[in-house]
Amino acid sequence: MGNASNAAHREPWNKGKIVGQKLPFKLKDIWALRVRLQMEGRVRELALFNLGIDSKLRGCDLVALKVRDVCHGEQMATRTVVMQHKTQRPVQFEITQATRDTLQAWIKQAGLKSDEFLFPSRLHGSPHLGTRQYARILGHWVNELGLDRADYGTHSMRRTKATLIYRRTKNLRAVQLLLGHAKLESTVRYLGIEVDDALEISEQTEI
Repeated sequence: MGNASNAAHREPWNKGKIVGQKLPFKLKDIWALRVRLQMEGRVRELALFNLGIDSKLRGCDLVALKVRDVCHGEQMATRTVVMQHKTQRPVQFEITQATRDTLQAWIKQAGLKSDEFLFPSRLHGSPHLGTRQYARILGHWVNELGLDRADYGTHSMRRTKATLIYRRTKNLRAVQLLLGHAKLESTVRYLGIEVDDALEISEQTEI
């Protein structure tokens, strides 16, 4: 009887929590954080942030990158291809000049070699930065920007540039390729564009 009563009054796991898609970062937030990280000499974090935005990779793929994925000898790559852990599908992304500069500075400062992980872990027993460590770092960035931590996560990094590209071009196929999605429907759901577009149309319709 007691068990039945407890089951009847059990609260949903998501009560009071925000679930669903995490928000992408706005341009003003991106630049505010870049300036802060640069001014404070946080080279590793700046490289991680810039590459996270450019690559549009899931956290597990971002933290597993090696130096050779972004650097060929002394030359920084302008584009690279990585195999996604979740889908086992290759995805290509660009590395902008600002990101190349910060990566080069980080690789030099850390003395990293070609076959080493780009973001080594500072914890024993872990060869590279873990996804939880990455999430904690991102949480600190969100706090520093004065944003609500519940609204942002590592997928915010993945969604940011993809969302900006879609808003500027409306080219859904291009965004699908950049995110490495097998189906266009996945990209639509991921960006939440049906809702956004519907609201935009509604806002532009005066009665």
